[in-house]
Amino acid sequence: MSSLFASIKAALLGDDAAAPHASVQAAAPSVDTSVIVSGGHAARRHSPSTVEELELELLLEALFQCHGYDFRGYERAVVERKVQALQASLGLTTISALQSRVLHDEATYNALLRALYVTPALMFDNAAEVSMLRLSLGICLHGAALPRVWLADCAGVQQAWTLAILLEQEQLAPRTEIHATVASDAMLAEVRQASLPMDRLGELQGNYIRSGGVGKLIDYFDVSEDGTRAVLKSHLSNRITWSQYNLVTDASFNEFQMILGHRALPDFGPSLRKRVLQLFHDSLAPFGMLALDRPLDQHDPLARDYKAILAHQPWYKRVA
Repeated sequence: MSSLFASIKAALLGDDAAAPHASVQAAAPSVDTSVIVSGGHAARRHSPSTVEELELELLLEALFQCHGYDFRGYERAVVERKVQALQASLGLTTISALQSRVLHDEATYNALLRALYVTPALMFDNAAEVSMLRLSLGICLHGAALPRVWLADCAGVQQAWTLAILLEQEQLAPRTEIHATVASDAMLAEVRQASLPMDRLGELQGNYIRSGGVGKLIDYFDVSEDGTRAVLKSHLSNRITWSQYNLVTDASFNEFQMILGHRALPDFGPSLRKRVLQLFHDSLAPFGMLALDRPLDQHDPLARDYKAILAHQPWYKRVA
């Protein structure tokens, strides 16, 4: 068993296992490959030391090679926790069994994508976040002719609906475009067809009031003829452009006055986080707002281009 494990591990690590200090001679790798170049030498992002860790590496590699979704740069503890939860829910005893299902069953593959993706948000579920949004919208969008906001790795339709309602309340909805991006076509189909049960909308009214909302949340929704479901009013939902986009591999696609990426960033490892922060920087207009999960490192070259809106809050205004 030990020899088999060593053989599989060597195959996964490639030449690095045999020559960890060999210089990289090949052309520059594409974004977030399985090898990170540091100081002229190749080093694994994560070197598995147990069978379970190796299974996880192989699962992530299979997901990338077969479907193009690259979670190899995500924090391993986060990925492992989400994978184990999915594995248990499917009644599978090993990650290898899960990998087999992912490769041969589309429903399991989509379930894995959802499990690894950002945790879905509820409308107005974070009062502090809503307060920062209200403040930031007034600061950075009123001066723009046609402002654009990017919900990067959007945490579901309810996050986008919350933003659309706030824009309406700030009298910015008619001229502001919301670009909400998600990881897969299956997620894209879900958000485009989304609606809320009426009893759920009643529960969300409490979130709305606690976050500073005035009046009734139902005023922003149309109710189905049978009175059982609600959808955001069309003049608000039409301001949301949904698209499939991969933060790990895709390039900047527009210029935005505000980028909200704070819900996705906690799952990213250091190398991937650096890459995504550069992507946000390339996509943010001068004096635009950037919402992060934690403060910028003072040693980060990008830090000098940003100024915190409020002390102890990782929401920034681009100043250079």
